[in-house]
Amino acid sequence: MRMFVALVPPDDVVEDLDEFLDPRREHASFRWTAPEQVHLTLAFLPAVPDRALDDLTERLAIAASRRAPFAAQIAGGGAFPDPSRAKVLWAGLRADAASLAELERLAVGARHAANASGVEVDGGRFRPHLTVARLGRPEEVTRWIRVLDSYSGPAWSVDRISLIASHLGEGPRRRPRYEVVEEFALG
Repeated sequence: MRMFVALVPPDDVVEDLDEFLDPRREHASFRWTAPEQVHLTLAFLPAVPDRALDDLTERLAIAASRRAPFAAQIAGGGAFPDPSRAKVLWAGLRADAASLAELERLAVGARHAANASGVEVDGGRFRPHLTVARLGRPEEVTRWIRVLDSYSGPAWSVDRISLIASHLGEGPRRRPRYEVVEEFALG
């Protein structure tokens, strides 16, 4: 099963970002992320064996319980791999230094929980971001990053993480369909 561990912002936070992006979407032919799919990935798990799921959820619950809730907001933006040849446009996460350290520890804990459960974790170094659009071919997006840099959404208390199954091709327009398998409270 293809899964990921993520922070999912509350509906009102996602709605605010969506309202900001909505009038701008017509000016680019990007594949925009649907509001119900906005999240910040802590650990990507490309192939979770059924036999490992119970152990994974237990370990994620423990990892989450060791982290304190913290305040964050969606603000700013960037692109991967870089603005001159972007394939992904993303919004950033703003928080104070202590909260960012807690977020980093949360990502490390999620990745460790997966590894200890025998589940492979894919991806490089953790870089907190929320994907807002994907590009079919590399493009220069400096202008779009400036637009995102002007955005600062409402703050919220990050108090839980989610284990989400990703069902490829089962969503609208053959996009993935996400299913929250379990949520884990922080603290």
